[in-house]
Amino acid sequence: MRLFLRFLMLLILFGAVGLIGFAYLGELAPESREAVTPVTLDAE
Repeated sequence: MRLFLRFLMLLILFGAVGLIGFAYLGELAPESREAVTPVTLDAE
């Protein structure tokens, strides 16, 4: 039982560290730029 609780606490600790790391590194969004593509319409 004691081993299970230790494993559970370690799992919670790693999950919290992973969540904090994702919160910091998840803000790295790629830069966006406008893309313009000419379109020809065949309307008569």
